[in-house]
Amino acid sequence: MTLIIGRKPVLEALNSDKEIEQVFLSYGQHGGIINAIRIAAKKRGIKISELSHDKFSGLSDNQNTQGVIARVSSFRFFTIEEILSSPHRSEYPLYVILDSVQDPHNVGAIIRTAECCGADAVIITQHNSAPVNETVIKISAGAAEHMKICTVGNLANTIKILKDNNFWIFGSSLENAINYTEPDFKVPAAVIFGNEEKGIRRLTAENCDQLIRIPMRGNIQSLNVSVSAGIILFEILRKRTL
Repeated sequence: MTLIIGRKPVLEALNSDKEIEQVFLSYGQHGGIINAIRIAAKKRGIKISELSHDKFSGLSDNQNTQGVIARVSSFRFFTIEEILSSPHRSEYPLYVILDSVQDPHNVGAIIRTAECCGADAVIITQHNSAPVNETVIKISAGAAEHMKICTVGNLANTIKILKDNNFWIFGSSLENAINYTEPDFKVPAAVIFGNEEKGIRRLTAENCDQLIRIPMRGNIQSLNVSVSAGIILFEILRKRTL
C-alpha cells in the first residue's frame, strides 16, 4: 500500500489517472483545496472518509499531512522500454537519472523540478537509493503523479540502451567536466545526478558522453544535488527555447 500525503499532492493525484482507493480527511478540514479534493473525488467515484484526529494520526507517521491522505494500491513504475516508446513532451526528449541519491527529500524535489522543466522521465537506480515512498511523493508536490518514473538495477546497461536510441548522456561532476552552459542540449539527452556525498560513480562517469559542472566562487565547492539539478535542468530548457 502506498500513501499520498498533503493537500496538493492528493489533489494532483485525483486529477491524474492514478488509481486511488480512498481519501481520508482529518475531521474539520475546509478551504478551497479541500473543496476541490471533494469535487474531484466525487467525480471519479472515490470514497472520502472523515476521521477523528486520533484515527487519522494512526494512518501515517508523517506529521505534515495537512489533514489529507490518499491510499493507492501501488505506485506505477515504467520500464525503460515503455519510457522510450512513449510520446515525448518536446522535440528533444529529456530524461533525468538519479545515481544513488539517498535522501527522499532530494528525490522528491528533483522529480518536481524535472516535471516543471518539461522532462519526460526520471530514472532511479534501485540500489543505495531512496525508495519512492509517501515522503518523495509529498515533496514532489504532485509532480510524481505526472512523471514517468523508472527504477533500474544496472545503470551501465541502461545507459547503453539510451545510447542505442541516440541519447547523449551528460553527467554532473566536479572533475574533468566542462561548464554546464557550454553544450546546446538540442539532442535527445539524459542527465545524471549522483549521490549527495560521493557524486556519480566512477563507472557511471566513464560511460557519460560529456561531464558538466556548475562553476562556483565560494569556499564551499558543492551544492545540494536538488539545487544542482534545478540549475542544470532549467539551463537545458533555456538553451532549447532560444
